Amino acid sequence: MGREHRRDGTGTQPSQMPAARAASPFAAASLADAPFALARPVRQKLPFIFTSPHSGRCYPPDFVAESRLGPLALRRSEDAFVDDLFAAAVLDLGAPFLAARFPRAYLDANRGPGELDPAMFAGLLPLTVDPPGPRVQAGLGVIPRIVRDGAEIYRETLPVTDAVARIDRLYRPYHAAILSLIEETRRAFGLAVVIDCHSMPSAAAVPDVILGDRYGIAAAPALMQRAQQAFELRAFTVARNVPYAGGFTTQLYGRPSRGVHALQIEINRALYLDEEAIVPGPRFEDVRTRIAEALAYLGAITAEELSPSAMPAPLPWAAE
Repeated sequence: MGREHRRDGTGTQPSQMPAARAASPFAAASLADAPFALARPVRQKLPFIFTSPHSGRCYPPDFVAESRLGPLALRRSEDAFVDDLFAAAVLDLGAPFLAARFPRAYLDANRGPGELDPAMFAGLLPLTVDPPGPRVQAGLGVIPRIVRDGAEIYRETLPVTDAVARIDRLYRPYHAAILSLIEETRRAFGLAVVIDCHSMPSAAAVPDVILGDRYGIAAAPALMQRAQQAFELRAFTVARNVPYAGGFTTQLYGRPSRGVHALQIEINRALYLDEEAIVPGPRFEDVRTRIAEALAYLGAITAEELSPSAMPAPLPWAAE
């Protein structure tokens, strides 16, 4: 299949799916009008949906101006260029690709909407707030307090209206789009597979790829097995679930007993990225080609291999 495809979303234009060598990730953009970019093939050929919650690089100018961090430091939390690593291959396979345009430092779509730290806000939050968990306590809630290397983002507390606006205008539309794609795909194919695409900081002993299915809860075993084979056949080293077992997206949507499977893919940034400058590295094209080959192998899994099996009782789908 060639690369003929269409793009849509909430006010999204083709140019708003950033390329790997986009001139500036800090260009002004109306995120409220286009919180995500949705690229679709002319015809969906596979029951797969690919998502990227952390590759957004449209930074609101007021957020950058009010942060205590410089532009490069703010980008430390990005899964930089993951959208460009995956999108073309996904479209060639005949599957949709959904990418958040907002940056992770501004809003983390791979968290629950209640993972909020009330101490960050000047006033009582008019939102449901979950009991504080380890991610919120560490500063990595749905509205993060720190970037990935631990630096504080904000000089002062935020208005509660900021929290409401980010959740209502960015977070909820992004998750509504995922749910819509799942239901659309289930109607067409009888099942759906959500592949949540990420990258991870390099470190000693970190493999090339980590696959997460919530320790077997979020997907049929055959999906994990085939994904591991797919990447290993393309000379990637692969680990399962440790230390990344799958975040909120994988947990929320992975319901194999309902015919919906979810798998998180983490790519080691050292493979494709200059992590200091946050620009594509010299092996970017090679890694992108190998990922495309791995996805083609993964996409050939059959519906029979993904048939429902005995799983824990499902929970309602919602981004609440």
